[in-house]
Amino acid sequence: MAHSSQGKMTNACYTGLCMVEPAIALFGGAYEKAARVLEELLRESGARYALLIDRKGFVLAHKEALWAPRPPALDSLATLIAGNAAATQALAKMLGEPRFNELIHQGASHGLYAEEVGDLALLAVIFDNTATVGRIKLYGKRAVQSLAVITQDALVQPSTLGIDHEYRDGASALLDELFGN
Repeated sequence: MAHSSQGKMTNACYTGLCMVEPAIALFGGAYEKAARVLEELLRESGARYALLIDRKGFVLAHKEALWAPRPPALDSLATLIAGNAAATQALAKMLGEPRFNELIHQGASHGLYAEEVGDLALLAVIFDNTATVGRIKLYGKRAVQSLAVITQDALVQPSTLGIDHEYRDGASALLDELFGN
């Protein structure tokens, strides 16, 4: 792990290559709980897709309505939503606001609603013109409350990321050999 100027752990870097690691890990029961919250959100709101993503753009959980067409590329979508949320936070600070808690984008036939889930995650809801923004926001906010508890319990501690020392040392040595360091 590399350390930032404030002494906090950051992404792992080996020979100039950095691995971006998720801040939240949903497995087993935590994943199932999050999936149920997303399913309920879709059912109640009439939205097409619901995604729980971390602020780095990792998809933590997602669900689609049974009637929805094939979803867009979720990894690309999650990365763009996370980047959009980061840019929006920068705008909020420029305007003297501590943060903007939600984003809404509306087109002619589709919309995107995104809201913070604690400090490290986002809920993204994609809907069409058959679902009202008010309904999406109402059920989205309810889902955020439940998801905030689930994600808080699933925070990844940097020392327990699951890459053991033997693997990491071997990978580092291999990279050193490949890149001549």
